[in-house]
Amino acid sequence: MVGPGTAAAATTACTVDYTTNDWGSGFTANVKINNLGTTAVNGWTLTYAYTGNQTLSGTGWNGTWSQSDKNVTVTNPAWATGIGAGQSVTAGANFSYSGTNAAPTSFALNGVACTGTGPTPSGSASASASASPSASASASASPSPSSSASPSSSSSPTGSTGAPALHVSGTSLVNESGTAVTLHGVNRSGTEFMCVQGYGFFDGPVDAAAIAAIKSWHANAVRVPLNEDCWIGTSNVKPEYAGANYRSAIKGWVDALRNAGLTPIVEMHWSRGQYTGNSSGCADVNATCQKPMPGANAVPFWSSVADTFKDTDQVVFDLFNEPYPDRSESSTTQGWLCWRDGGSACPGIPYQVSGFQTLVDTVRATGAKNVIMLGGLAYSNDLGQWLTYKPTDPTGNLAAAWHVYNFNTCSSTSCFDSALAPVAAKVPLVAGEIGENTCSHGFIDQVMAWLDARKLGYLGWTWNTWDCSSGPSLISNYDGTATNFGAGLRDHFRAIG
Repeated sequence: MVGPGTAAAATTACTVDYTTNDWGSGFTANVKINNLGTTAVNGWTLTYAYTGNQTLSGTGWNGTWSQSDKNVTVTNPAWATGIGAGQSVTAGANFSYSGTNAAPTSFALNGVACTGTGPTPSGSASASASASPSASASASASPSPSSSASPSSSSSPTGSTGAPALHVSGTSLVNESGTAVTLHGVNRSGTEFMCVQGYGFFDGPVDAAAIAAIKSWHANAVRVPLNEDCWIGTSNVKPEYAGANYRSAIKGWVDALRNAGLTPIVEMHWSRGQYTGNSSGCADVNATCQKPMPGANAVPFWSSVADTFKDTDQVVFDLFNEPYPDRSESSTTQGWLCWRDGGSACPGIPYQVSGFQTLVDTVRATGAKNVIMLGGLAYSNDLGQWLTYKPTDPTGNLAAAWHVYNFNTCSSTSCFDSALAPVAAKVPLVAGEIGENTCSHGFIDQVMAWLDARKLGYLGWTWNTWDCSSGPSLISNYDGTATNFGAGLRDHFRAIG
């Protein structure tokens, strides 16, 4: 890149939009750098200054943030070094302050201020803009010590190959050119519980190093669990972790994943609805545990989620983590009716149930054509009548989701052959969660072999540093150090490419 300082470089077609979310003692700052010119910016450093005592908190996201006195510097992240012509990137960070929080009034890109008019010279780039103090639906409030700030990312995979745009073709997920894509990845728990428990957004880091660690296992997908109350912003969730703040944190994480080449699978994990019947996880009406089926709020939830991600087919929707209406209803058949139709078909669930036909319709009503995954009964372990009760979808982009652990009913190859193979012969099938509670990998070795033979994808639970002896935890450190269980998944991913 040509260094700054020429008269020609001082007049470029760039702007910077500065927006904040302020909670009195701190705020999130988002800077969106817009390249309005016809030449790409390859490598960037943004600088600006505050007039008060605003102080950087944490590391920020979608860039390397630093501060010297009142001067702030942001440089491009490793996975998105460029800003394409006519495109933009967004970076964010949390700050603390007292007194007045005045917005900065000028910005410079690569050392040169610009007016937002004129051509972008080849081989150089700069940007500045008038700041806007208006609030926006920006990313996280100041995170707790046990959480990490949200990453944000470019609206396009500039500087990265990016995740493939996916759709269904026969029994496969395929990319834009029609080549089959098999998802091999991990679940990243935390975004379903940290917010509603009042701790933040993420359980562990979600920065560039965290993404690089996941990719070092040769994973190509990450499942992102969501909390319905946090996304909608109900009153039981702390405001700094709810509504627009939560949505922006999730979008930043999802964008960072897809721009790094990882397919994000966003799914409703904890939802609203009071249920105290068979296999109840909690008596709370709030989204603080797994419920048997989505409730009434699932409709506005999925309408909003689908609207957020409808412009990128890189994002996959998993409508509900682990349905179990077979536990609440009088028979398996009634459970499947409840699963598809909701409402009066679910007499054993006291809250208003949104069936999966309703939710598929809700997603498609936004114009979203993203691939939709649907788990079956028995916490997504039973797909026995999935084809019989499969919702209709005008786009044809439905896939079956399956979860399997060594303690599930369907956990033998004979069951896989009889219950799963017929489904996989009709639609794409993805094992959204595989795992075992032995802190070893003998069981998932068998599962992966069965799935590999049929070119079916799978994701391990979970990329969190929990005690492997009390549940399936893949790592002991977020640098990618594997547990004994996780080593089986890691080594297998690396062996198959």
